[in-house]
Amino acid sequence: MSTMDPEMTRRIDAVLARVKEPESNQSVGELGIIEKIRYVAQRRKMLVVRKGYANPKACCFLISKAIEVETLNRVQRELEREFPDLTVELV
Repeated sequence: MSTMDPEMTRRIDAVLARVKEPESNQSVGELGIIEKIRYVAQRRKMLVVRKGYANPKACCFLISKAIEVETLNRVQRELEREFPDLTVELV
């Protein structure tokens, strides 16, 4: 793993501030949905470690899981747009 330079960190923070969770309209950064991001320079890859946050109750699980998946897809799309030369992988 490689250390990210401050500019890359700033750009990632900007993406996490920009992407909103649709139900609460809060940013992914505010909600803490992303546990960490790793940059693997040799592979030109960014690994995004996510936290599951869907409600485990059966009545709400499908809806909250759908919102979680959509939010994480938005994060991936925005990171790919911000870093078009990297492969972004959610893990």
